[in-house]
Amino acid sequence: MHSQTAQVDDIRLVALPSAVNCTDIFVRFSLTEWSLQMLMDRAIGAAQRLVKAVVDRTDPRSPGFVTVRVRLTGDCLVIEVEDDEDPPPNAAAPAVDGLRTGLVPLDGRGKVVWCELPLPSGVSAQQVQLPRRDRRRSVVAEQPEGEPPAVDPELVERVLVGLNRREW
Repeated sequence: MHSQTAQVDDIRLVALPSAVNCTDIFVRFSLTEWSLQMLMDRAIGAAQRLVKAVVDRTDPRSPGFVTVRVRLTGDCLVIEVEDDEDPPPNAAAPAVDGLRTGLVPLDGRGKVVWCELPLPSGVSAQQVQLPRRDRRRSVVAEQPEGEPPAVDPELVERVLVGLNRREW
């Protein structure tokens, strides 16, 4: 793995089957913001595979947490999945469609499994256009006092439908 990170985004999820669908939404959002749609399908597939490996080993009656992280570093997009389960002796990262993967045990608190996807030819992490944020207040902060925040019902519906998909 490369040590110099240009951009990172992560999300912490409960290690249940819904985490696989949330991973899809999270990776899709991050790569869209970074204008890396050409990596979308491979990145989502790799991230879901790593998260599903954690979910498959989790007791649904007492699930732990899983953190999904995407990083731009060097000439790669790195997907990391961190969980609280200690790796068994001689454990290896799941194979992900010929991509470079690895497993790093954490000191007494689980492991990180990672996968590298090469950026498009001639593109480095420093060259990826990152989103610009306006210095504006949130929609909730701009609501008049006493009024509930406006929520787009169509957006809520799309999120709920996405979370309930069972395509993994």
